[in-house]
Amino acid sequence: MHQQLNHRLQQLQQEYQKGQQKLQQLDQERKTMYETLLRIAGAIQVLEEELGKENGQEAPSAALAESEAEKN
Repeated sequence: MHQQLNHRLQQLQQEYQKGQQKLQQLDQERKTMYETLLRIAGAIQVLEEELGKENGQEAPSAALAESEAEKN
């Protein structure tokens, strides 16, 4: 019985370690995706502003406002 409990403990510790590693990987992927979306939002804002200048108006960026709202 003692040997079975030790074996199960080792299995659970390995599963826990794998879960921790996966969580770190997902956190990194989320960070990378967030940074990518910020860059895209910035590019959208620049293009909207340039198009607004051509049309003689200032164009607020919905994408940037949305990304700032998510940040808070």
